[in-house]
Amino acid sequence: MNITSGKIPKAQKVVLYGVEGIGKSTFASQFPDPLFIDTEDSTNHMDVRRFDKPTSWTMLMQQVQYVKQNKPCQTLVIDTIDWAEGLCKEHLRGLGKWADTGNDYGNKYLALENEMGNLLNTLSDVVDAGINIVITAHAMLRKKEEPDEMGAFDRYELKLEKKAAGIVKEWADMVLFANYKTTVITDSKTNSKKATGGQRMMYTTHRPAWDAKNRIGLADELPFEYAQIAQSLMEVTPAAQPTVATEPGKTTVVDSDSVSMPETNENFGPEPTMEPIPAVVPRAMADLMTTDKVTVDEIMQIIYQGGFMPVDTPLENIPQDLWNYLVTNWVAAMNLLTTKIRQF
Repeated sequence: MNITSGKIPKAQKVVLYGVEGIGKSTFASQFPDPLFIDTEDSTNHMDVRRFDKPTSWTMLMQQVQYVKQNKPCQTLVIDTIDWAEGLCKEHLRGLGKWADTGNDYGNKYLALENEMGNLLNTLSDVVDAGINIVITAHAMLRKKEEPDEMGAFDRYELKLEKKAAGIVKEWADMVLFANYKTTVITDSKTNSKKATGGQRMMYTTHRPAWDAKNRIGLADELPFEYAQIAQSLMEVTPAAQPTVATEPGKTTVVDSDSVSMPETNENFGPEPTMEPIPAVVPRAMADLMTTDKVTVDEIMQIIYQGGFMPVDTPLENIPQDLWNYLVTNWVAAMNLLTTKIRQF
C-alpha cells in the first residue's frame, strides 16, 4: 500500500455565476491561457480564443472532446452553462426524451440530469489532463423554504433546472457567486430608505441567500477581481507547461520533454476543399458537416441509405424534423457514413 501526505496540485473545476452584466466572461478570461466555448456570443467584444459557437449539443461535446485529446489551452471556459443546457434540451427533444407537455414529467428531468452528467464526466477527464475548467452561469432568484423555519425566502441559484444545478454544484471544486453589494441607509428625519453602493463583490461560502463554496481557504467575501483568487489558485494547480506556436496567433500546450511537429498530409496531398453548404441546410447540421468534413452528397447518401427519404429526394425537400433527428443522432450517422458509404 502506498501512503502519501501533503497537498496534491490539480487543475480546478470552477463554477462562476452572477447577476446579468457583472462581468463573468471578463473574469473567466483572466484564468491562465483560456479557450472559450461561447454558447451565447458573450465574448464577441473580447480579444480571446474561442471555438465556433456551438449550434447543437453534439457540436459542444465534440469541442470538449477536442480539448481533452489535444490540450490546446490551460483553461477551458464554458460560457454559459445555462445556454448549454438549452442545447441539451433540444438534443433530448430530438430523441423524444424532452417534451413541454405530457405525463412523463419526471423522466425528462432525469434524462437531462444524465446528459448533463455525461458532460461533467468528460470535463473531469479534461481536468485530469491538467486543464482548468471554468463554467459560467447566470443567477436566478428562487423561493426557498426550510423544513424547520417559518415562511419562505428568496435565494440566488444557478439558472438551471434543479437536478442539473445540483450535479453542477456538487461537481465543482469551487462555486463563486458575483453580485453588486448594496447598502440601505435610513434617513433619521424622514425615515425614508435609500440604496447606495453597487461595488462588485464575489461570495465564496454558502449563505441562506446564495449557493457558494471553495476548498482553497478564500475569504467569505472578496472584491470581484481575478487578482483576489490568483495566488490561491496558483498554489493548488500544477505549474503551467510550456507552449509552442502551431499557427500564427495560436498556441498549443506540449509536453516539457519533447516537442512534436504537427502532422502533415504529404503522402496524400492536400485535403479536398469543401464545397459551400447550401443555405437550405440548417445551421446546426451545416456546422457538424463542416467540422467532420461531410459533403452534401454524403449527407444525402446517409438519408437515402438510412431509409429516411426515397432516393433522389431533392435537398430542399428534406423536412426540418429529419435534419433535427440527424443532428441529434450524428454519431450513428457518421457510423453509417464510414462503414457503408465511404467504402465505395
